[in-house]
Amino acid sequence: MMAGFGNGTRRYPRSRGRMGPRTGPDSATLGIIGVVCAVAGFFTLGIVLGPVAMICGWFSMGRRWTGSGPVPALIALVLGAIDTLLAIIWLAGGTGNGLL
Repeated sequence: MMAGFGNGTRRYPRSRGRMGPRTGPDSATLGIIGVVCAVAGFFTLGIVLGPVAMICGWFSMGRRWTGSGPVPALIALVLGAIDTLLAIIWLAGGTGNGLL
């Protein structure tokens, strides 16, 4: 009688090893962390928090551009890029060379 065959994996699909081990934060958490880093980067340490926001947004989007990604991930990516660009402009303007 094969009635009980496979019932253990129906409730727990990860138990068969088809999907890799789940470690680290999920995409929604990374998106929120990226948005927080991007907003905080406008006020302090923009040169550090901007790239961190971009990385969190990129990982939250699943490291791909196609498809409809989560909105916080896109916000984190865009704000992180703006934050990084403003920090670079501020640093270049502080040198006195008049590059920008």
